[in-house]
Amino acid sequence: MIELVGTGTESWEKAAATAVDLASKTLPDLRIAEVVEMDMQIEGGKAISYRTKVKLSFKYEGGS
Repeated sequence: MIELVGTGTESWEKAAATAVDLASKTLPDLRIAEVVEMDMQIEGGKAISYRTKVKLSFKYEGGS
């Protein structure tokens, strides 16, 4: 398992999808994404950025 933080300006869901998309480019066979934490950056009383921390599991087949 690894932990990643995805960010986005639209929603926590899109932020999580960003993290999964990034991981899928280098990690084989992603299995499960578990949301661990969500937060947002606020300016002028409005949310301007969403962050979602996810734990990702993937299948690893190491050589001997």
